[in-house]
Amino acid sequence: MSYNAALGIRDRFQRLITTLRQVLACDASALLRYESRQFIPLAIDGLAQDVLGRRFTLEGHPRLEAIARAGDVVRFPADSDLPDPYDGLIPGQESLKVHACVGLPLFAGQNLIGALTLDAMTPEQFEVFSDEELRLVAALAAGALSNALLIEQLESQNMLPGSSGVFEPIKETHMIGLSPAMTQLKKEIEIVAGSDLNVLIGGETGDW
Repeated sequence: MSYNAALGIRDRFQRLITTLRQVLACDASALLRYESRQFIPLAIDGLAQDVLGRRFTLEGHPRLEAIARAGDVVRFPADSDLPDPYDGLIPGQESLKVHACVGLPLFAGQNLIGALTLDAMTPEQFEVFSDEELRLVAALAAGALSNALLIEQLESQNMLPGSSGVFEPIKETHMIGLSPAMTQLKKEIEIVAGSDLNVLIGGETGDW
C-alpha cells in the first residue's frame, strides 16, 4: 500500500475509534487487525502510544482469545479473573486495573478480520448499551476495516486502476516497536535514507 494511502486509511481509523470512544463514553478504545493468531493494533484512543507497536497473541491474552472465538459481543464481568491486555496502559491510571471491557469481533463474511475493544474504569459503563447497539458499532468498524484490507490486497496485486497489470505481490517489511530507542532509530534512518552514505546499524537498539 502506498505511503499516502496508508496514512489516509490510518487517519480514518483514528477518527472512527475516537468518535466511538466519545459516543460510548469509555476510557479507551482500540481497533485491531487479526492475522496469524494475533491481534495487531491499527488505531487507539485513550491508551499509551506504545500499544501501537505491540502484537497481542491469542495464547498470551485470554480475553482477546475469547473475543476471537465468540462470534458475537463479549462482555467481560467486572470481577473477571482474565487479565486485560490494557491493564496499566491507560495514561494517568497506570496503577489501576480496567474494570469494564467489551470486545467486538469483526468479520468479513465468515472470516475474522479484527476486533474492536472498549474499556472503562467504571464497572457498569457499558450496561446502558444493548447488544444490538454494540453489533451495529461492530458492523460499522468491520466495514471500514474490510474495505481497507481489500484496497491493500488490490494494491499488492497491482490491480487498482492505472496499475501495470502485473500480478506480482509487493513485499513490505516493517520495523515493529514504538519505544524511545526504536523511535529515535527510525528518525535517524529517515535522515540518511535519502543520502549516499553507507550506514552500519548494530546492537539491540540499533546503535550506529
